[in-house]
Amino acid sequence: MISELKISELKDSFCDLLRSVGRPHTEEVISELESIGFFRSPASSKDHLSCEGGLLAHSMNTYRMATLLVNDLRLFRSDMPSSDSIIIASLLHDISKAQRYVKQPDGSYLKDYSRFPAGHGEKSVIQLLRIGYPLTDKEILAIEYHMGAFRLPLHCEEADKDYREACKYPLVPIIHAADTLAAQVIEVEQLTDSFPSGTTFYEDG
Repeated sequence: MISELKISELKDSFCDLLRSVGRPHTEEVISELESIGFFRSPASSKDHLSCEGGLLAHSMNTYRMATLLVNDLRLFRSDMPSSDSIIIASLLHDISKAQRYVKQPDGSYLKDYSRFPAGHGEKSVIQLLRIGYPLTDKEILAIEYHMGAFRLPLHCEEADKDYREACKYPLVPIIHAADTLAAQVIEVEQLTDSFPSGTTFYEDG
């Protein structure tokens, strides 16, 4: 469970971060996220943060992980992504999932693929561009490929080469790694006790 207070706090932080970038049509994006239920959607049907506010918490966790990764990677490379691109790709990579899960009477969620059945990274990019929100090529690729090689069709040479080329931009593997760490490390409840005391998590319980 994520408390109502925590959802409200996360929403405020999310919107403040997005506004801090100063891109045109930011308010339209926030309004769209509100209208499609993004701020109250689960992050998954059963795998991680499958509760109200889970998608919002996951997006903030992804941002947190990406920021940590970039800060450390600057020790090895100077061409790290800008803070603006980290905010945009982290917070907006999963927005299309807001309309994927249907809550059942018992409180569980079922996936619904009937609404514009495209890959959720690709669909998130399309939703943003339709609003008129400007994305750089690197941000588009980071959102599109945030699932890493798991998103690639088997035995498709073209898709494989496209992905390898996209990964030449550090933002692409950073967002994939941050997304994975958020879902598989931070958001796995049974592992939270292994973190040092004082570690801040974006979910309750």
